[in-house]
Amino acid sequence: MTAPQAVLPAVDPAVPPAVQPVAISVRRIAQIPGGAAAVGPFSQAVAANGFVFTAGQIPAISGLDDQPDTFEDQVRQTIMNLRSVLEAAGSGLEHVVKVNGYLTDSSQLEAYNRVYSEFFGAAKPARTTVCVSLWGVALEIECVAVVADATAPDAP
Repeated sequence: MTAPQAVLPAVDPAVPPAVQPVAISVRRIAQIPGGAAAVGPFSQAVAANGFVFTAGQIPAISGLDDQPDTFEDQVRQTIMNLRSVLEAAGSGLEHVVKVNGYLTDSSQLEAYNRVYSEFFGAAKPARTTVCVSLWGVALEIECVAVVADATAPDAP
């Protein structure tokens, strides 16, 4: 569910650029229709000034107790959940610029990379992946993406 946000006044051509007010646009997406409910008091994503910042997504299908059996399928489900959040915010996987991945076991990295490549292919965002302790899941992924209508073509 999104709430309208205030936007500051337009740029005044008589005022030097360094002193112009900055238009601020923030939209919070608390819940994705058809997706698993957030497991805490946070927004699934926040779209702000042309960027989308997602909360960490997990392999939940309908809830924490409903996850795929294999680790590779859990990675796929997590990235599909991430894609749903991004699309609800007006973006998509092709617009991701930064990914943070959290795994519970360093031996999962090879499988994680294999499935990750299925989704991101040649359009690889910047990425950090660390091994951590998580609550009831084998992985979590968050990202920053550009809102689809705010993107420019890739440079050669």
